[in-house]
Amino acid sequence: MNQQELSAASAIGALYLVRMLGLFMVLPVLPLATDDVPLATPLLIGIAIGIYGLSQGLLQIPLGFLSDRYGRKPVIAAGLMIFVIGSFVAGSAQDVYQLIIGRFLQGCGAIASTLLALMADVTRVDQRSKSMAIIGIAIAGSFGLALILGPLVAANFGVAGIFNLTGVLGILGLLLLMTRVPSPTVMANNLDSALQTGLLKTALGNPNLWRLNISILILHLLLVSGFSVFPLLLEATGEIAESDHYLYYLGLLVLSFVGMLPIMTLSDRLPDARPILLSMIATCFLGFLLLSQNQGYLAVLAGIALFFIGFNLLEVVLPAQVSKLSGAGARGTSMGVYTTCQFLGIFAGGIISGWILTEYDLTVLLSVNMVIVAIWFAVCVGFPRLGDIGSRTISLVNLPKSSAKERLEALSSVVGVLDVVVIEDEQVAYLKVDEQCFQDEFLE
Repeated sequence: MNQQELSAASAIGALYLVRMLGLFMVLPVLPLATDDVPLATPLLIGIAIGIYGLSQGLLQIPLGFLSDRYGRKPVIAAGLMIFVIGSFVAGSAQDVYQLIIGRFLQGCGAIASTLLALMADVTRVDQRSKSMAIIGIAIAGSFGLALILGPLVAANFGVAGIFNLTGVLGILGLLLLMTRVPSPTVMANNLDSALQTGLLKTALGNPNLWRLNISILILHLLLVSGFSVFPLLLEATGEIAESDHYLYYLGLLVLSFVGMLPIMTLSDRLPDARPILLSMIATCFLGFLLLSQNQGYLAVLAGIALFFIGFNLLEVVLPAQVSKLSGAGARGTSMGVYTTCQFLGIFAGGIISGWILTEYDLTVLLSVNMVIVAIWFAVCVGFPRLGDIGSRTISLVNLPKSSAKERLEALSSVVGVLDVVVIEDEQVAYLKVDEQCFQDEFLE
């Protein structure tokens, strides 16, 4: 990547980090805030957590379409301003209902898909995989940072301090957008990050893609549901002060990353992802089982660590499988549906956990989580063996002049190429390849 691309990609990654902090920082804090927020009940706190996901899920795709019509940066700027307003509304909330309104407004700044499209606009075709890796690092970093910052900020400045901090971060995001991100002269029709209405029916009709959509919905449902009880369980041990929760989350995250590294290394070598997928679902089940059976100090830490291992690895494995299952040039459409399901899972997790904690107790919630995980496991047992499938995006600018049909036939004839889409206007070809027999040199 050249200096301009690296600077733009880093700034867009920072914008992603700001947005995800708005989601993650409240997870370890709000479940403990029932007594501090006027009129709050576990159900209303659950709604306050989950409604962010509802507005994100509903507006993600429409804002992406608006950015195609009116430009990326105006839509991103508007989304960030709505996010900032929502953050300060939540920070100044006098009761739980104003908090819910603030959280809903935060989610209305649904700019994730537009940020992906902007990334495609400001980077060259052959540098997009590197730029997407920067976004992946930003998302993973935001989760770890939020679990440390959330309890730390709440201990010193209260729940309002978290929302005011995210509002300030949103303003910094606006400054980054205006000063560090170049304005694209051309909006690329990048099929790897854009949702195409013509391909939507195909994406919705693929049962194996639905297995992955259901998986990400349940995974984030469990994330929110889990954090509805994790802070309570840490407190219930009698050995962990609320002000020290961030230290335990930091230690558990480090432990979970150490635990998942051997599995991640193994997953890179396996052509079949099913064993990893099913074993990580089982790991989540074991985590909730341990928490439901024994809520002592060591059992609570071990149960949360097991969930973190399963969650973090599945966050990597699931989108990779979406990419493999999608046809050439259809990844953006498949990921649009996948991301919508992800945010709807956050909403469902907040509603379900809040209702159960209002009517019953955390033991019932943990049992319900185990039932959901068991159903999830059954859904994924039929996941197909995909083999070692990859993708390539090829620039056609410097190739000899020929028709789109001739280029399509030439690329399709290359050993290991499974599927090809040629976009003549963009001078780009999207390839789906079998990594076992495909070599990039063949394209020469």
